[in-house]
Amino acid sequence: MSLQSTDQIADLITRIRNAVMVGKNEILVPTSKLKVKVIEVLAKNGYVSGYEVIAGEPRGTLKVTINEPGTIAKINEITKVSKPGRRVYSAADELPVIKSGRGMIIVSTSKGLMTGREAKKNRLGGEILVKVW
Repeated sequence: MSLQSTDQIADLITRIRNAVMVGKNEILVPTSKLKVKVIEVLAKNGYVSGYEVIAGEPRGTLKVTINEPGTIAKINEITKVSKPGRRVYSAADELPVIKSGRGMIIVSTSKGLMTGREAKKNRLGGEILVKVW
């Protein structure tokens, strides 16, 4: 099995989506800085319970706790918006609102990854990476 994926965010999102569908509480994925930042944003907004970076060779592992045992996952749907074949960019005033504000998007801006609300507040546009609700 290869450790590298062509689109590391799509791989992370797919693993989370599959784990939620079968009722798993945790997933293990090969780590990268970008994956950690995406999980940080999801954890800060309550979509995942927590995460831990486990050091290793040739690369570490990211252990993501989706929900605590005995509880229901807060993620109903999670999708990758911008793909390698079709990048999706948006200006700050044109960022989409997901499910009347109940969901969120993760935007890659010049100041780092942030939610769509934070990007609008900071007047920053960028590449829309993930949509979750």
